[in-house]
Amino acid sequence: MKAAVMRANNAPLELEDVQIDSPGPGEVLVKTVASGICHSDLTVLEGGLPLPPPCILGHEPAGIVEQVGDGVGDFAPGDHVIGCLSSWCGVCKFCTAGRPYLCPQQFAGRPAGSKSRLSNQDGEPIFQFANLSSFAETMLCPERSLVKIRDDMPLDRASLIGCGVTTGLGAALNTVDIPAGASVVIIGCGGVGLSALQGARIGGAGKIIAVDTKVWKFDLAQKLGATDCVDATAGDPVGAVQELTGGGADFVFECIGLVPTVQQAVAMTGRGGTTVLVGVVPIMETAAISPADLTLQEKKITGSFMGSNRFRFDMPKYIEFYLDGRLHLDEMISSRIKLDQVNDGLDLMRKGEAARQVIVFD
Repeated sequence: MKAAVMRANNAPLELEDVQIDSPGPGEVLVKTVASGICHSDLTVLEGGLPLPPPCILGHEPAGIVEQVGDGVGDFAPGDHVIGCLSSWCGVCKFCTAGRPYLCPQQFAGRPAGSKSRLSNQDGEPIFQFANLSSFAETMLCPERSLVKIRDDMPLDRASLIGCGVTTGLGAALNTVDIPAGASVVIIGCGGVGLSALQGARIGGAGKIIAVDTKVWKFDLAQKLGATDCVDATAGDPVGAVQELTGGGADFVFECIGLVPTVQQAVAMTGRGGTTVLVGVVPIMETAAISPADLTLQEKKITGSFMGSNRFRFDMPKYIEFYLDGRLHLDEMISSRIKLDQVNDGLDLMRKGEAARQVIVFD
């Protein structure tokens, strides 16, 4: 199969012929139909999330089951599926307490000493990203990395639900409880931020403020539910948000993953409000926050990993949201590209010139 392989950090992905193993017990072979390009892929490529090359990136896929391994009872050839990085073991304290997205085994691959799922033509193992590696024509996944979906859901749009939509929408609908009429700020209007914005709208928020440095994104943000937009390059965005909200918002979602915007998010949060950190800051970086600001105004800061999802429950629900018109996905796709255009897609993401790009396979 063809795959885009990361051979080194900060270098273009290389299109290669890759060997993929047959499904073992509990594994499913999936023909990749579509894969979104997520900012986390770029973060890995640039070294912000350290993964060993050679590696195949991509973790926002939808596809069709081709073959199943022994013991797989939830899937059959022909099933339409979404892949998600939040695989779960089913027995740890997080899984049994209803928080499978925190399962410590979610990134565990095959048992030690087993044959690699992916390798090059010479048999050299290739690291599989998040048990998915969807920048490839085929994926070999644990069955607990997949969810079956209805056949009438377009798979290019379904792929967005695999990460970006689930991360943003879930942050607003699962991680926190936004009461009707609350004021909400979304920092960063990429795929995750626009999904968080829609989650705030679906949940009944009142004032929804989109903050970004790219003015072209504001038309789209307003179509998806923003009531106000703040150009972060046109002055002090913190002051602008405080003026719009009368002192700070009830909920602020940071959806970029930068230290300065994390600090701005806390400053934009009003008394008794909650800052929700959705974007992934590179793991070696820290952000200075005033403890007195939190104490004296009783602000809260919480992280949101993958939208606090229970993806086999949440993703079919999000598909219903799309099909009944509550969740808008078509508008979020800025372009559909082929696998050999993935480096161009990553460059557009670096420049902030795309909302969400989707690789579509033949």
